[in-house]
Amino acid sequence: MDGIIVVNKQKGCTSHDVVNKVKKIVNKKVGHTGTLDPLATGVLPLLIGKGTLCSKYLINHDKVYEVSLKLGISTDTMDAEGKIVEEKEVNSNILAKENVEKVLSSFIGKQEQTPPIYSAIKVAGKKLYEYARKGQEVEIPKREIEIYNIELVGINKVSKEIEFKVSCSKGTYIRSLCIDIAKALGTIGYMSGLERLQVGEFKIENAIKIDENTTKEYIEEHIIGIEELFEKNPKIEINQKKLLLFLNGVKLSIESEDGVYRIYSENKFIGLGTVNKGLLKRDIIL
Repeated sequence: MDGIIVVNKQKGCTSHDVVNKVKKIVNKKVGHTGTLDPLATGVLPLLIGKGTLCSKYLINHDKVYEVSLKLGISTDTMDAEGKIVEEKEVNSNILAKENVEKVLSSFIGKQEQTPPIYSAIKVAGKKLYEYARKGQEVEIPKREIEIYNIELVGINKVSKEIEFKVSCSKGTYIRSLCIDIAKALGTIGYMSGLERLQVGEFKIENAIKIDENTTKEYIEEHIIGIEELFEKNPKIEINQKKLLLFLNGVKLSIESEDGVYRIYSENKFIGLGTVNKGLLKRDIIL
């Protein structure tokens, strides 16, 4: 069992919790390609067995989220789990549909973003949340992100919440985006809900739920094998003689463009290889 499964993570558990559950079920090495906060739900791709070796090809995926933003209140963690640190009046003009849509659309494009202090980004060898928990101040480096599209889903004028759908680049912190949107609206806020709808080509409608009744057979039914995972990559067929050299780590001369290839011998999928400057090198072998 080597490949990837797309899990629909439920609210309240950590990404690490899901990894541990699956690891116990399949009795193989399991990893993920990007964490989701405990309060967040949605798409969490898990790599199983030799699928874990594919993580380097899967960490730069774009993502799609559906977000709830509570206005008029800010918390120390920028989400619903934190302590309230400030409250502010939210007038009806702020929640006008035309105003909200105008502000949301202003975030489309490349921009610099400051990650939240409660995050796992390391500064001077320590994770930011370690500084936050000790009440220590630290300069948080900005990073460039890109918002490809953002659209309003709904406005609740009673709870003073807006829902929006956002398509963004890797490394985008939705909690920070919520703070910036609230500020642009002329108020404060925090991320009150988050569902990840898509990671690269992995979508929520294809995701499975993991619970105490999940079996190994069920996971096997839904695993995406390495061959299928890279089905859009070009194919290289090599004979048995060259296959032995390839498997032993010998680089083979080949007239192909640089990139990642599916390797076959006698029409059997062997694994993945990389071509660099006319040399084919083994990468992931099944």
